[in-house]
Amino acid sequence: MIVIEPITVQNLQVFKEIRLRALKESPGAFGSNYARESVFTDEEWRNRITRWAGEAGIGYLAIDDEVACGIAGSFLHPNDPARAQLISMWTAPTRRHRGVGRMLVDSVAAWARLRGATILDLFVVANNSPAMRFYERLGFVRTGRTQPYPNDPALIEYEMARPLPPSHNLPAWMHPVSSRASSTPFALKFRYD
Repeated sequence: MIVIEPITVQNLQVFKEIRLRALKESPGAFGSNYARESVFTDEEWRNRITRWAGEAGIGYLAIDDEVACGIAGSFLHPNDPARAQLISMWTAPTRRHRGVGRMLVDSVAAWARLRGATILDLFVVANNSPAMRFYERLGFVRTGRTQPYPNDPALIEYEMARPLPPSHNLPAWMHPVSSRASSTPFALKFRYD
């Protein structure tokens, strides 16, 4: 059974390990890199968790049999809270094509929708065709907006976006089943049977 749980200070070490694993395994998929983040102090990791664990941001881990196998996050756009951006999306190669990525995106979408967002957007590097096909299967379309890829300005990133359904139309499995590490409303945990 896959469990999608929020990133918290209680699972800081798991978050750190999977984030670094993602940066090492898929270096061209992120705006940061392994060399930069591998030297972060625990305080820097805690600060990131604080940014990702509030009303304007969230981070999720996918856990399968107590092993982290995916990560995704989101922030509400500061100038347009009706839009949320999907960030740091990654699934372990051994768990790809098994629904883990979809679960992470759906969990982010549910979190964003519960905060009033109506659009979920993201940036994907132009040479990452598998990721673009994955996002297209989830209903994302290219918006026409591009930007230079931070790690190699010779490459571009495409913006992709999809509408979010009203929160009352979310499937039952997207509603929280527990609040694991916190009593605050943003610490949602989703179980996928």
